[in-house]
Amino acid sequence: MTVVAIIPARYDSVRFPGKPLALIGRKPMIQHVYESAAQTPGLDRILVATDDRRILEAVRGFGGEAVLTSRAHTSGTDRLAEISKKLKAEWVVNVQGDLPFVRPQTIARALQPLWRNRSIPMGTARTPIFDHEEWCNPNVVKVVTDAKGFALYFSRAPIPYARDHAPCRNGASGAARVPAGGIWGYRHVGVYAYRRDFLLKFARLRPTPLERTEGLEQLRALGHGYRIRVADVDEPSVEVDTPEDLSKAQTYLRNMGG
Repeated sequence: MTVVAIIPARYDSVRFPGKPLALIGRKPMIQHVYESAAQTPGLDRILVATDDRRILEAVRGFGGEAVLTSRAHTSGTDRLAEISKKLKAEWVVNVQGDLPFVRPQTIARALQPLWRNRSIPMGTARTPIFDHEEWCNPNVVKVVTDAKGFALYFSRAPIPYARDHAPCRNGASGAARVPAGGIWGYRHVGVYAYRRDFLLKFARLRPTPLERTEGLEQLRALGHGYRIRVADVDEPSVEVDTPEDLSKAQTYLRNMGG
């Protein structure tokens, strides 16, 4: 029962070119992601999938494993599928390269439902949103689930819409009246666990209108009728999507004594 974690890393990010090599402290972000993921028990192999030789050389420079993939891929899933065709693994974990301090228990929790129930093809994770501005931020992907923990929908919009509290106006937050429990919603954490055979099937599925509208690949699975089990985790809100997010990551590292 081999488990391989793959970190897709593209140099030409639209919002933040060169993001994987941006320094957080004294290390490039891709090294932080790699070293954080490497602490996860049960992983047999970790590698970076990239289309850029600069990232390849940086990973090999700190002792990690990296593989060059086609530059024609339009998504991280396609990059994973290219590598997974050659892997002898039962499970493949996609750890997004913009999570420099991803917790090992988050990766493990995303995998656990697939180990327990072989009918589940795909797993991921979510964590509570306590900040109204974060709930309104379109760069923060939100998720809602059913009573059994399966995803109903993912969106860049604030879901569920808090009708009786402060709405988001023009992308900004207003005076917020905190909902019961203090939780606005749930942030999707960019970790995906797949059964390898499903990952290869998933990469061949046609993109759906909702996926194209939101720019979220996971909506392709839901749109084609596949279930995604969502684990609840305690994951720090440190996701680097833009250059502005880098300062938040620097602050988090300093606060952690790094």
